[in-house]
Amino acid sequence: MKKIIITIDGWSSCGKSTLAKQLAKKLGYLYVDSGAMYRAVTLFFLRNHIDWTDKKEVKKALNSIKLKFVFNPKSKVSEIFLNDENVEYLIRDMVVAEKVSDVAAIKGVRQFAVAQQRKMGTKKGIIMDGRDIGTVVFPKAELKIFMTADNAVRTERRFKELYEKNPNITIEEVKNNLEMRDYIDSHRKVSPLKKAKDAIELNNTNLTENQQFRKAMEWVQQKIS
Repeated sequence: MKKIIITIDGWSSCGKSTLAKQLAKKLGYLYVDSGAMYRAVTLFFLRNHIDWTDKKEVKKALNSIKLKFVFNPKSKVSEIFLNDENVEYLIRDMVVAEKVSDVAAIKGVRQFAVAQQRKMGTKKGIIMDGRDIGTVVFPKAELKIFMTADNAVRTERRFKELYEKNPNITIEEVKNNLEMRDYIDSHRKVSPLKKAKDAIELNNTNLTENQQFRKAMEWVQQKIS
């Protein structure tokens, strides 16, 4: 059975990571959360008070950043390390979420991340989710999925996820953050979020996780058989 590259792009809180992890586990593929890479860079910038409007400062900061994914046998997923520190959970903080779209829009940052992402896919057998994976990182991927869902549903999903970590957060804050990220992601000059021409759209507004997994697996089987 041949190995392929699977890309999953789409809007925030559409369940991209959930589906990617399910497929990776079923297929025995490497799962790479590209968004985690941008979040880790954002965390580094915030911690070190980097002025990301200054190209020289950004370039210098990126030279001090080392990112890698390490498989966690307990969680059964790969977790991101920033300069040898596991920051998988720190990068999910709302403070990072509020700034990650701004940082991810920087040309130098995207070039830094894309170069690493492409290296990870040289042997195929990889699933990567993000915003520009099917359009920029792996434009020749065998299977491209573009995920979407109604805004109200996405907001509710994200709120439930964040509420467990921060009971003080409001659904209005989450809604505003998603709208802001959607706008920045789809309007940035470098690698904006858009559906690849050959991507299959998956609207999971009314689908359960199991239903969307079965649908995606049907598409995978068509590509690898």
